[in-house]
Amino acid sequence: MSEPEPFGGLHAQRVLAFVGLCLLGGCDRTGESSEANDQRHTVEIATPGPIARADQRPGDAGLGKQALLNEPYVSCGLPLSVYQRVTSEAAVIPVPGRSGKAATLSYDATLWTNDEGVEVVSSNCLACHGSTLFGELVIGLGNEFADFTQNASDRVEEVGLFVQGEPETRVWQKYADRIAKIAPYLKTKTVGVNPANSLTMALIAHRDRHTIAWSEDPLLPLPTFETPPVSVPPWWRMKKKHAMFSMGEGRGDHARIMMAAAMLCSDSIEQLELIDAYAPDIRKYISSLEPPAYPFPTESDVVAQGEGVFNEHCAGCHGRYGEPSSYPNLLVDIEVIGTDSTLIDFAISDGKAYAQWFNESYFGQLSQAVPANGYVAPPLDGVWATAPFLHNGSVPTIRALLDSRLRPTYWMHEVDDANDPNSFDQHNIGWHHRVLDSGQDKPAVGVKRKRIYDTTIPGYSNSGHLFGDQLSDSDRSAVIEYLKTL
Repeated sequence: MSEPEPFGGLHAQRVLAFVGLCLLGGCDRTGESSEANDQRHTVEIATPGPIARADQRPGDAGLGKQALLNEPYVSCGLPLSVYQRVTSEAAVIPVPGRSGKAATLSYDATLWTNDEGVEVVSSNCLACHGSTLFGELVIGLGNEFADFTQNASDRVEEVGLFVQGEPETRVWQKYADRIAKIAPYLKTKTVGVNPANSLTMALIAHRDRHTIAWSEDPLLPLPTFETPPVSVPPWWRMKKKHAMFSMGEGRGDHARIMMAAAMLCSDSIEQLELIDAYAPDIRKYISSLEPPAYPFPTESDVVAQGEGVFNEHCAGCHGRYGEPSSYPNLLVDIEVIGTDSTLIDFAISDGKAYAQWFNESYFGQLSQAVPANGYVAPPLDGVWATAPFLHNGSVPTIRALLDSRLRPTYWMHEVDDANDPNSFDQHNIGWHHRVLDSGQDKPAVGVKRKRIYDTTIPGYSNSGHLFGDQLSDSDRSAVIEYLKTL
């Protein structure tokens, strides 16, 4: 058997990413338990309107950054010896502040030693919530070029060839077994979108709600294989948000919700309590982050015009950014916003079983999963850096978001990462992309199917948010110029 090729930044780790607890996704009722049937209608559905603020536990941002990068909140992974064999040095993007062997790891990997003395490399939050932008690592920027289109379990099984000795084998085996269970629910149709929702549901399905013990057999119905896509939102918005996620779910203590990252590997309440001791510090660090400044020139007179148009037409949902600033935390009914409702349709039906699980679990002691029939209009700080747009990443540029006539049915990025400033479209705000004539069912010659964003696929629609259509071309351009400055 030939040796596995090196990982490009240890792709297998990305499936362990801290992706937040999105209690949503596409599930059918196959294998649905009586427990799910009994509880489906006991979860509150939030009503549209402003979301109330909840007090957060205090924390230390400096300690939080160290914990984010160095604590094993995802407590399974690959032996360091295996990681070193399969990770090319060229793919490693280090993060400042580490020392020793940890300094040789990429930013999205954490090194720790288990009780048997095995050095283990596991994922950390930055596998999904960190990315390079024009050659610089930006903590908190969603990785919009990650590839989840392959079966993650295959790669983990391959690297088992390099495991040596029983202690290393036990480390690899737990990792491989867990990935094998969730791998079918991590596979997306398109490069760039994230499988956070299906991942969370698959993990919940294998956990006892009271003890967090892992069950080889699912205790709740599993997600379907049609993983709904998510565009990873930037962390710097968290300081303004009263609910962590796009449908207004994730209310109460944000630190406790963030700990859902531990569900892949932590198998007891005692293990969760160790993480809970530093989780408020991580939350505090995340809330201290600021967006990167727009690095290209802007036209100040047009910016001033755009601010006026924005405040008249957009601020009611997205907030104001001058002095004084404000953000309404507004949950908007799906009938008003009109965007893809796949996540909502599931959340307010079969998805209630997952919300019920959360609310009755250790996580729900301080936090609540409250699904809703709508989406929260997000704050727009640093929005220029977060393309593509809408919750599913279906619209490639801000200009197309504000003018629905420009939204392509089929499109693909012309780049594979966010490193080249020349790949950024300063006029339309987004990454240069190519409009295609056909979708994933009939890829054009020379076009890889997985690179096509096909808005005809369920969950991938670019519908809704038509509010910019009423603006004149001049006002629309002015708003775009203003958004560059946020």
